[in-house]
Amino acid sequence: MVELIGTNAGAIWAVLSEKGESGFKALKKATKLKDKEVWAALGWLAREGKLVVAEKEDDVYVSLVG
Repeated sequence: MVELIGTNAGAIWAVLSEKGESGFKALKKATKLKDKEVWAALGWLAREGKLVVAEKEDDVYVSLVG
């Protein structure tokens, strides 16, 4: 399970690296992951200090730390 979360975190990192700031819904669509998989992967990246997180317009937006 931990390996899968790391793999999903890598997929989200790749999307953010390519597209920049993205909302939760856009990340879910781009990666084709389930809600809980996206949240777990975002938690992984946040724990590593790689994310900037903001809430806008009823969605959570994330981007990579500059």
